[in-house]
Amino acid sequence: MNPAAMRLFKTKPVRAKSIDREGLEQAALIAELRARMPAVADLIYHVPNGGHRHKAVAAKLKQQGVVAGIPDLVLTMARGGYFGLYIEFKATPPNDAAISASQHERIRKLNEQGYLAVVCRGHFDAMEQIRAYLRLAPTVVAA
Repeated sequence: MNPAAMRLFKTKPVRAKSIDREGLEQAALIAELRARMPAVADLIYHVPNGGHRHKAVAAKLKQQGVVAGIPDLVLTMARGGYFGLYIEFKATPPNDAAISASQHERIRKLNEQGYLAVVCRGHFDAMEQIRAYLRLAPTVVAA
């Protein structure tokens, strides 16, 4: 084969795999909570609303109650008169994403309903917010 014929096939540029920095940092937060605060780790959960899904799966999830803008983490411990803590988790700058309009709206609505909903940028920020929240007195629940 001559060199001219070999040039007909161009190689595609190799793209580096995208790194889910937000996911990695959130996983680090959960690992730290499991190691240092197991009682908190037992009562915090992730809402897997984001990500790319096939249109049919996304439509099915929407029918089942998935709502855009729901924060990533929910801590079901009542403190300081709040019913619980919602955390919209973003990666540490400069890898953080903007807060969407639906996230702003959902955070506002959660705060109006007696929850503390906040945005945290990175695992250390989230840990500090959780520690501050836990320093509040437990919310008294009347039976």
